[in-house]
Amino acid sequence: MTETTPLLDRRAAVKALLADRADLLVVSGLGSSSYDVFDAGDHDGNFYLWGAMGGTAMMGLGLAQAQPKRPVLAITGDGEQLMGVGSLLTIAARKPDNLSIAVLDNGHFGETGMQRSHSSLGARLEVIASGAGFQSVVEITDMAGIAAFRSSLKRLSDGPKLALIRIATHHVQRALPPRDGVFLKNRFRQHLGIAVT
Repeated sequence: MTETTPLLDRRAAVKALLADRADLLVVSGLGSSSYDVFDAGDHDGNFYLWGAMGGTAMMGLGLAQAQPKRPVLAITGDGEQLMGVGSLLTIAARKPDNLSIAVLDNGHFGETGMQRSHSSLGARLEVIASGAGFQSVVEITDMAGIAAFRSSLKRLSDGPKLALIRIATHHVQRALPPRDGVFLKNRFRQHLGIAVT
């Protein structure tokens, strides 16, 4: 990322990404990623993570494998994806056609005090994903890029896909989704037509 790289408003980007989502299943990472997804509109097909730092992409992989006829989107931040960078290798090796990952990259660890992350120090997650073997990798710096990536989300082919979305670091008011893990699990299972026991 350079000083001149355009940066998107995270809330506007996520809201646009999830517009007209149809049967898209969404797993969102802890903290700001989940706040952004909830702010875009709560949905029974959203599974918000309140912990499991570094685990969002792997949760997306598991869900994509369990639901191969549904498109799956994992939305996470650069700090969390950097912590789980090895997951990109496993996902590329498994080749889930129906999995997309959106990394909201502001170059900072937003949940621990806005320290600079490795992505602001030269690490490029989109290059790592490409080298790992992702079928499609894009860097998004404008809303046209968001619209193009959104149009690919519903396809059950050409995966795994990764979009690195460059977002601004400005403060955004928290929008807190439900925190009850049992409720979220049961609601998600019901959405999938799986019995709640």
